[in-house]
Amino acid sequence: MFEFLKKLMTNNESVSAKETNFLHRILNTDIKQEPKSQEDEIIFGCGCFWGAEKCFWKLPGVITTSVGYAGGEKNNPTYYEVCSGITGHAEVVRVVWNVNEIDISDLLKMFWECHNPTQKNRQGNDMGTQYRSTIYYKNDINKDKIYSSKEAFQKELYKNNLGIIETEIKKIDTYYYAEEYHQQYLAVEGSRQYCSASPTKVKLGSFNNCNYKLPTKTWDNFNWDIDKCVLRSNNNPIDINN
Repeated sequence: MFEFLKKLMTNNESVSAKETNFLHRILNTDIKQEPKSQEDEIIFGCGCFWGAEKCFWKLPGVITTSVGYAGGEKNNPTYYEVCSGITGHAEVVRVVWNVNEIDISDLLKMFWECHNPTQKNRQGNDMGTQYRSTIYYKNDINKDKIYSSKEAFQKELYKNNLGIIETEIKKIDTYYYAEEYHQQYLAVEGSRQYCSASPTKVKLGSFNNCNYKLPTKTWDNFNWDIDKCVLRSNNNPIDINN
């Protein structure tokens, strides 16, 4: 993946989403907008951020998504620097959602199921600290649900003879937008349809204080038994009214 991106970066290396006004390619919302009343935000790392972002923008009630870098030390890192491993940052997805339409419980279900959180500093064939599993929250009200969901999912992993969750969970304030060409990359015509995520096929059920708002049929759109499930789906948000 990295060799492919080095070629892609030659004409785009100076273009950063944070330097431009950029609307979400699918949701047509400002990817940089701050949460308004009745909205909230969280940052997830699930390996390569291309496929991970698509998982979240498809969920009903999500206002906007973007990809970027977080969890490290360097200010304003570039993709090349993050890939080198010297910044400490992970590839991440920022999600802003309407709390009246979707709960963080639903987002956590997607997070735990869409990748393998037992893989340390890697996801599938992508290896390095930038591909680590992460949950970075900004709102303390979400902390208990995050840890409760982790505990519940760990129990399900053990039932399926899988290992210990390696996900890094912490509160952070700083998020850096990735270069513009990475934003909603899988929705770009002619883009390389790549995703390294390796879901465990284990599902998250109820957990302490969970408050799922999406109907069960929402999850019929994601069949983790199918290799590269997210790549095979269209780019449109899920319509729960059909």
